[in-house]
Amino acid sequence: METVSRAGALDISWDGYELALSKRTHIMGILNRTPDSFSDGGSYMNEDDAINRIIEMVSSGADIIDIGGESTRPGSSGISAAEELDRTIPVIKKASLKISIPISIDTSKSEVALEALGNGASIINDVTGLRGDPRMAEVAASFGVPVVLMHMRGTPQTMQGNPEYDSLLGEILKGLEGSIEIAKRAGVDEGKIIIDPGIGFGKTVEHNLKIINNLAYFTALKRPILIGVSRKSFIAKTLEKNNPNKEKTGSSGMLAGTISSCALCVSNGANILRVHNVEEISQAAKIADAITRS
Repeated sequence: METVSRAGALDISWDGYELALSKRTHIMGILNRTPDSFSDGGSYMNEDDAINRIIEMVSSGADIIDIGGESTRPGSSGISAAEELDRTIPVIKKASLKISIPISIDTSKSEVALEALGNGASIINDVTGLRGDPRMAEVAASFGVPVVLMHMRGTPQTMQGNPEYDSLLGEILKGLEGSIEIAKRAGVDEGKIIIDPGIGFGKTVEHNLKIINNLAYFTALKRPILIGVSRKSFIAKTLEKNNPNKEKTGSSGMLAGTISSCALCVSNGANILRVHNVEEISQAAKIADAITRS
């Protein structure tokens, strides 16, 4: 396989941080302070547990810590900004004093992003691609921080209700272009925009597999690509479909599926992997980098 060009994988520097994305794949470690996230919901509601997990991820190779307080799993209902602030801000404050890598706030609310950035966060990760809250782009621009723009068809409540596309890759690309324009119009530095095609957000199993296999298609946007395949349902459904005994996929299968998916994402042009199992994926990414960049 021909090596994917990294020409669009521009390094990002801001406020004393640097993501050297042209040199190697970076790892974003997930910390969900939610009772209902699809994989680790309820695991880190205790503040000390959350801080310990963050420190563990950093020592395991994380380059970014992504902290979220609202589940966006399929069918999930939203929570108030006040509740989201209560779940995220105390941990961001404490974590920012204990770690030296950037903290990302995973939110679609400008009020939450504003407070997070004022208390130690330095990246915005918006699953709505700046379409959910009209003030989000303004907040990102005013702080001069990187922003992750994800593609989502519908909302978490509706996105998996028989998602259909006339042209899957083309429609995702167009949606991401629209989010980039929203960011630029608000004054966000284009060099600080990261894109995410949104695995599992308004996509079927077949859509997700096609996106991963054709991830290089999105390098046309000349922006770093972040992708989140970690422990997502397409892995379990694919394994179960090909399992003659029809057994439910266990944790080892989900980890193996995540590792193989992440390695292929790196081969196909991913620059940042958003994951739960930081140590294992960090090691896999190093091997994938060594192979694809040789």
